Amino acid sequence: MPSEHWKAEPEAQDFPAALNYLSLLVEPAEAGKLAKALQRSSKLAHFKVKDILRASGLPLLPADDDEVVKDLEKVRAGTRLSPVLLVRGSPLWIADGYHRVCASYHLDESTEVPCHIVSRVGRS
Repeated sequence: MPSEHWKAEPEAQDFPAALNYLSLLVEPAEAGKLAKALQRSSKLAHFKVKDILRASGLPLLPADDDEVVKDLEKVRAGTRLSPVLLVRGSPLWIADGYHRVCASYHLDESTEVPCHIVSRVGRS
């Protein structure tokens, strides 16, 4: 299978998805601030996919998970994947892109994934 290729910027729908997810973790006002900070973030950071998973504490989804399969099929077709949206903290929150992270891990656990990352409100 070919390696994944990444878009330069997240897709427009990634930010509302991040807001929706973050609203489950924090109050809506804070979730909104985090989502806006992610949207304003212009610099891409790159982290190894294995480190993203480890920092998030989330399990690796299997390669036959429906959403992971969709992302693996995109890679196979040469479609570029959207960068991942992260919120720094302990644990790291994958605000958008968990399935892309898992698909990337299945391809190569040492792959560097482009990310937009911000710190939680009130944290450095």
